Amino acid sequence: MLTIRSVTFRPAAWLLSVAVAALAASTGLATTGAFAAPQAADRGAKAEASDRNDPHARAVRQLRFGTADRPFAADSPWNARPIGVTLGTDEIPKAKNYPTLEDGKWSTGVFVASPDDKPVTVLPLPGRKGIWDPDAETMRDQITIPRWPAGVEPASAADGHGDIVDPVDRMIHSFNVLRFIDGQWRADQYAWTKLDGRGWGEPGHYFQGARAAAVPTMGGLVRAKEIDDNDEVFRHALAMSLTHTGLSPDPAYIFPATSADTGAKSNTGKVPQGALMMLPPDFDTERIKDPLLRKVARTLKVYGAYVVDRNVETPYVIYVEMGANKSPMKRGWHPEFAAELDRVRGGLRQVMSVDRWVDGNGRPMSMDTPQNRFSLRGPWKRGGNDAAMKSAATGTTATAAAGGDRAGAGYDTRRQAVVFPAGEGVTVLVNDSGRSLQPVTWAKPEAGKRYKLTATATGGAKLQLQLLDSGRRTTLFDSGELADGASRTFEWPEGQGAVRVTVRSGPGPGESSVGGALVPVDAKDDSKDVAPDKSDKSDKSDRTRAKTQDKASPGSAR
Repeated sequence: MLTIRSVTFRPAAWLLSVAVAALAASTGLATTGAFAAPQAADRGAKAEASDRNDPHARAVRQLRFGTADRPFAADSPWNARPIGVTLGTDEIPKAKNYPTLEDGKWSTGVFVASPDDKPVTVLPLPGRKGIWDPDAETMRDQITIPRWPAGVEPASAADGHGDIVDPVDRMIHSFNVLRFIDGQWRADQYAWTKLDGRGWGEPGHYFQGARAAAVPTMGGLVRAKEIDDNDEVFRHALAMSLTHTGLSPDPAYIFPATSADTGAKSNTGKVPQGALMMLPPDFDTERIKDPLLRKVARTLKVYGAYVVDRNVETPYVIYVEMGANKSPMKRGWHPEFAAELDRVRGGLRQVMSVDRWVDGNGRPMSMDTPQNRFSLRGPWKRGGNDAAMKSAATGTTATAAAGGDRAGAGYDTRRQAVVFPAGEGVTVLVNDSGRSLQPVTWAKPEAGKRYKLTATATGGAKLQLQLLDSGRRTTLFDSGELADGASRTFEWPEGQGAVRVTVRSGPGPGESSVGGALVPVDAKDDSKDVAPDKSDKSDKSDRTRAKTQDKASPGSAR
């Protein structure tokens, strides 16, 4: 798994002059942050009023976010606009090929299910041991999609991308190397994300799509119906890939990305995946003759494009829904179009800081919303026994503890929880692999900072988190057993080097489940914890090792 680092969007001065703002106004795009002029100290209140009335916000206000046509929440990074941008100086280098707008076999399709569509079971590709599930970090024997639409045609190139939208469950099922072979759907990799969610991974559920940056392939995609909608820009950030000469080897990716290509060490460039790329405000978009590229370029001045993947020998690729067929290159070599694509390449720069953000409705928002660091993924075992059994439901591993009879217990990625099937007795599972805390480097817990662990359980199941030293000899923090809704706020202990998670099924014969969330807590947050289960028998002296006094956490808490 690759190392991840973040870029912090620090507050920056409004650097552009009134003259630049006037120039931007002549293009009809003057209300974007990149074109904002200096303002007085009370600019926050004035800017908020302006944001809510600007044409960009008005243009999207009629759209409902979290739908197949307008995916993800209004405050998703895909739908947010940066205001007051500081750009870097590094240029995307040229490569063997010209840049391109890809709407063919290297792009992706979006296929929307209906409530009446039937389920389809997807099997592994021939010769493969399973379908890779990066969230569960295991091979799955099969994946069942509850509603499979007609007319699914994944991209025919090696990536084989295809996203299936289920408006009923409000999920996006994102596949890599999806193929229909001898009457059977097969795939190499599967991940999912919420249709009305962020559209990016979080440190706990860190892989939420088929792109290398762990996002669904429809994130940032130029949709066919958007191209000729009489709007000046696309009302969301775009999705972009760079080749190895443009991408950075270290950091391989930054916030909001949570992953990158496994071969990132061979990169020789300076732009990490997850970076937001934009054109400067003085870039002349109106001289571009091709209407699609002109609209793309305008969007790059307003929303930008996130780097989400690596391509082969192409400076940049911006992804357009398969079948749009709007590129002049579809009709043969077009030197003027190629030259304009290259001019855009020369103008693109990485966003280094942002003064503030507004969401898709024009409302002020923060990119620093605390995100969950915790996962219930396996491998699971019973204490002191490595004998494992395979869960037919999820393909993860688990064991039934002595005295319990709940074979098949394991991690369910769609529920983000360990699920205990109906059975007799109490089953106890232990995971001390450390995979409960995926090492997303911009979200690694820091000693001395405060965090809150909250259990989410059904059927009487319970969760326990223990933090130990590297030698596993000393327990530095013990949450005790937490029932549904119970929480513990604590200061992350110095010297923590190992993690042990224990889950206990409910006592009844029915199904039970347990999940949890671990988020940073602001020092000003004085909300009270919900007490751990009073029946907890763990060593309370261990738990008191963790300090719980308030302490300010410098910087952003995601």
